[in-house]
Amino acid sequence: MIKQLRKVGNSTALLLDKPILELLGLKDRDQVQLTVTNGSLVVTAVSPTTENQNKFEECVDRVMKSRRKLLKRLSR
Repeated sequence: MIKQLRKVGNSTALLLDKPILELLGLKDRDQVQLTVTNGSLVVTAVSPTTENQNKFEECVDRVMKSRRKLLKRLSR
């Protein structure tokens, strides 16, 4: 998935779609830990919540369906 950074006041923001937040078990105002590893930004929930397996699978299915074309292109 490719995202575009956006100017917000004097900062730059990366907006995450609701399905991605749900996959991570995050909601508005939750805290995350940012780490840079081998040139990649890793976002980790400070207090990750345990989601039930069915909800997790529903979120994955929704992301897969909504991003099917992009995921197919990336798999080539």
